[in-house]
Amino acid sequence: MSPSGRLGRIGIWTGAFTNALRNGGPAHTDELADVAAELEALGYGTLWLGGSPEVDYARPLLRATSRITVATGIVSIWERGASDVAAQWAGIERMYPRRLLLGLGVSHPQLTERYARPYSAMQEYLSGLDSAPTPVPEQARVLAALGPRMLGLSRDRAAGAHPYLVTVEHTAWAREILGARSLLAPELKVVLDTDIDRARDIARSYLRFYLSMPNYTSNLLRLGFKEDDFRDGGSTRLVDAVFALGDASAIAKRAQAFLDAGADHLAVQVVTDDPHHDLPRTAWRCLAETLPLFG
Repeated sequence: MSPSGRLGRIGIWTGAFTNALRNGGPAHTDELADVAAELEALGYGTLWLGGSPEVDYARPLLRATSRITVATGIVSIWERGASDVAAQWAGIERMYPRRLLLGLGVSHPQLTERYARPYSAMQEYLSGLDSAPTPVPEQARVLAALGPRMLGLSRDRAAGAHPYLVTVEHTAWAREILGARSLLAPELKVVLDTDIDRARDIARSYLRFYLSMPNYTSNLLRLGFKEDDFRDGGSTRLVDAVFALGDASAIAKRAQAFLDAGADHLAVQVVTDDPHHDLPRTAWRCLAETLPLFG
């Protein structure tokens, strides 16, 4: 099965799983296993582990489910060596064949002192995966890609790209670079709230962190936004472009726009007042009724 077929049309992206698995005990693991099983039953195709997870965090979620794909969104190449990641991937692949998608990224200079020559570093990292005792095949990995060079590398040396904090227009542009055969799986943040002013406040509170990172702001500038759009958590124009806000039908309409622009799969992140820890099961259930999970 191709990567796009494995992922399904819509997945759930959350950093809360990663934070709980990083800091919690067995009780947390049991709860997350229950949530993962429900997401699978609702029809979501992929569970994206945000927040720079360990590859092994996928194990309890795969064990609790039977078909959903678990993807890392993303493993930082500065924090975990290629040989170790390849070994972890191989162990999981033996137990749960073709159900783990390895998302890799160069992260941001603000988050690691080792950040240097990101494009070359990613090339070297992929070569390390290729030369591991059990190589990680190209079809089992995707890259966090925003600009043209990393998108090209995603096309040439991975199954495709997993862009984060992007617009419908970026999706269409990325599809042109990737071509028809490569996987394109952007992330989309949503606030499920019919009070649009309140939804924008929640969005800005979360967006402010990302607007401090030049990798994201440079990409947004390339898309036509201005420096003024980055102030105070983001202009209304910017918030409305990188978030889907409103009721479930409005969010489904925005999701369809990403798919129509060329996305094979959409990783939906429900943003709440505390997205790093909340497990918004009610929102996930509501969205499952309206999002284009199948098609």
